[in-house]
Amino acid sequence: MEGTIVLYPTKETVNSLEMHSNSSKQTQNIGMKLGKLAAAGDVIFLVGPLGAGKTCLTQGIARGLGIHEYTASPSFVLVREYRGKLPLYHIDLYRLDKIEEVTQLGLDDYLYGNGVCVVEWADKGLSVLPQEHLLIEMQIVSPLKRKLSFVPRGSKYSDMLSKLKSVPRGARK
Repeated sequence: MEGTIVLYPTKETVNSLEMHSNSSKQTQNIGMKLGKLAAAGDVIFLVGPLGAGKTCLTQGIARGLGIHEYTASPSFVLVREYRGKLPLYHIDLYRLDKIEEVTQLGLDDYLYGNGVCVVEWADKGLSVLPQEHLLIEMQIVSPLKRKLSFVPRGSKYSDMLSKLKSVPRGARK
């Protein structure tokens, strides 16, 4: 299926987490919890179809980082920077068609910097993006309901996911 990544079982998927959100507010609350857990240098990849809630989740991450300004999708500018307790680098690869375009963007300062990097449409560049990351695949279940599958790649993200599992039951499967 176009635009969908298949998650193959690996050692990391044993530590994966699946959550369901029944509203955009609930998706933002999940993101806020994630933002509160985030540390300098964290890289979060978001994948899923248009309208799955990637920007909505990022808005919650921003709030969790203490960012109060509106977090808009960077589809037309590719990268937006926000300042909070840590910088948030919000990257959107939607408009890119070739892997070479991703490599030519010069994203290393963001991806390996001192802030939190959230990449929407990360599936367009997975082969050239950091191997250690938190992958969140978002699926549309119904007009309001979303399924979020969290897959950590690296012990740092496994630890983050363990802490995230304390999200209230209303936001879980």
